[in-house]
Parts: sequence; structure tokens; C-alpha cells
Amino acid sequence: MIHYWLVLLAIAVAIAYLADKTKQPYPTLLVIAGLLLGLLPIPVMNELKNYIASDHVFQTTVILIFLSALIGDAAIKLHFHEVKENKRPILLLSLLGTMITFVLVTALCSVFLGLSLQKALVFGALMAATDPVSVLSIFKSLGLNSKLSTIVEGESLANDGVAVVLFKIALVTTMLSMSSLLDGTLEFAKVVIGGMAIGILGGFLASRITSRIDNYLVEIGLSIVLFYGVFEVAEMFHLSGVISVVFAGLLLGTYGKNIGMSDTTLEKMDSFWEVIAFIGNALIFLMVGLEISNINFTDKWQEIGGSIVIVLLARFIAVYVSLAMDSDMPSAWKPIIAWGGLKGSLSIALLLGVSPDFEGRDLLLAMTFSNVVFSLLVQGTTLSRLVALLKVK
Repeated sequence: MIHYWLVLLAIAVAIAYLADKTKQPYPTLLVIAGLLLGLLPIPVMNELKNYIASDHVFQTTVILIFLSALIGDAAIKLHFHEVKENKRPILLLSLLGTMITFVLVTALCSVFLGLSLQKALVFGALMAATDPVSVLSIFKSLGLNSKLSTIVEGESLANDGVAVVLFKIALVTTMLSMSSLLDGTLEFAKVVIGGMAIGILGGFLASRITSRIDNYLVEIGLSIVLFYGVFEVAEMFHLSGVISVVFAGLLLGTYGKNIGMSDTTLEKMDSFWEVIAFIGNALIFLMVGLEISNINFTDKWQEIGGSIVIVLLARFIAVYVSLAMDSDMPSAWKPIIAWGGLKGSLSIALLLGVSPDFEGRDLLLAMTFSNVVFSLLVQGTTLSRLVALLKVK
């Protein structure tokens, strides 16, 4: 099957090159290319489309192969002092904002779209977070104010782990009661705190090891083991692998760099993870578009349209309510943060991992895919215009 991936990578690299020449965000062009390849009857592409768009391949590629690498790359390059300086808005958005979005999407989908409680909870969890893969790749191309970029990047990394936990809880929730809310809250706390602990421990140990080594090849290899290792250990204990990778990357990127990485190691490691992130992003965004060939949209357009409006409304309310508690936040930044709340491949991958027997899976998949494509093609392409309109440097 290696030839499928070589063809896909060749297409992705060519489109990314075209995006660079036309000064467009490459995720957008990749999704458009994937949609066209998925919709057009191209006989020589049928076998590749069937393979790439299969549930198992998409989920494995996003979650098992690239997720740890992409989150680790983003986390290791975040400067801890900048995160610390902006911890208030990051925490407000990633915790309070995510929960507000989750509750609003769940409630509005249940009331206005007629979804059952469990389907509404699952969709609310999938839409509660911004996707770090989408957000980071598009925001980097805008060259925004570093403080604003740090807040957006920090939120996307933190709330992604929160949303994954909410999703897992929502899958097994069929009724709401005081006992179920208490159990859910305790499970949430356990999964998040446990994931943090594993990430911090892993990051600390890796940092101490790098302080005794002066070989960039070994240290880069250790960073690979760290990111994938903490994810697997956390998931093995039913904790948050995403949150583990975030904290492991933050610790290695700050404490590890300060106590034991040479300038050569820093340069080589940044370059290595930049290449891996580019390949991962390019393949994933192209695969998102190709996934259209695997989704049934028949008789679902009302729910799809309604869900897009609901998700946008919930995001804006969540951002403005959360950031009302931060008096230092410039008012011009709030609509950018709200409109920049992009959805991405992880939401689709999580849903593809649900059993086909799950009631309403096809509807939720069509709604989730449509919201992801809308956020990438509409929000992603107009974000730079909004930045210019608001005169944010």
C-alpha cells in the first residue's frame, strides 16, 4: 500500500507548493483538492480513494501516526514564559469556553434539530474544541501579533484534550442526573490531571537525559519516543494522551532546552519537527477532502445547515463570555479568536472510531464533516481579511 501514500504525498506537496506561490494557506487548497478528487469520477484514483477514505485508515493516520507528532511539535515550540504571561485567557478559553460551547451546542441541537440527548452530547463534544492542526497551520501563515498567536495556539492545544475527554464521556451517557453529572465530573478530573502528570513526568525525565547527552540525533530520537510514549502510556491507563503530549512538549521545550540542548541540537530538532509537521498537515488536510466520498449527505441538509449556525453562535458566545473576565483583552482580538475557532481532522477521526452500530452515526458524521469543511474553506480563507479589517498587526 506504500504506493498509495507516495501518490498522496506527491499530490499534497505539489498543492502546498502552489499555495506558497499563490500566497494562500495550504490547508485550504489541500481540502479543496481532496474534495475535487473525492467528487470527480477519476477511474485511476478510485482504488486510492477507497483505501484512504476508509474509516480505519483515516482514524489510524490522524490519531495514531500524526497526532502526537503535530501536537508535540507545536508544544515544544511554544515559549513557556509567553504561555505563563497569557495563562488567564488561555485557561478561560480552553476550560470555561470549551464547556460553554459544549453545553450550548448540545442544548441547541437537541431543541432545534431534534437530536436525542446522546447524539447531541456527542456532537457538542466534537464541536467544543478548536483543532490544533487546523488552527496552528493557518494562524502561522498570517504572521499575527505574538501575544494573540500564543493565546490562540495555547487554547487549541489545551481545549483539544478537554474535548476528547468530553467525547469519551458523552459516548456512554444516555441520561442526565445528579449522579451522572458527578461521575462525569470526577472522570473528567481524573483523565485530565492524570494526563498532565504523565506528560510532566515524561518531559522531566527526557529533559534530564538530554542534559547528559550532546548528540542531536540521539536527542531528536528521544523526543520522538517522548511524544509517542507519553501518549500511549496515558491512553493505556484511560487518561488523556493529548494532554500528556502537550505538557511533555512544553517541559522539553523549556526546561529541557535550558538545561541541556546545544544550539546545534535546537536548530536540528526544530527543523526535524517542522518537516514532520508539514508532511502530517499536508496529508491530513488532503485526506479530509477525500473523506467526502465516504459520507452520505442524503436528507441531512437541514441538520447540516442548522448545525453550522449553532456551532458558530456557540463559539462566539463562549469566547465573549469567557474573555469578559479578562479586562486586558483588546476588543478587536475577540472576533478574530471566535472566527478562528477552526474545526479539523481530529473530530472526524474520533467519530470514525465509533461503532457503525451507534445510532445516528451517519448523521453525526455528515454534520461533523460539513462543519470541518466550512471552518476551513470559509473561516480559514476569510480570517486574514478580518484581521486586516480590524487592523490587528
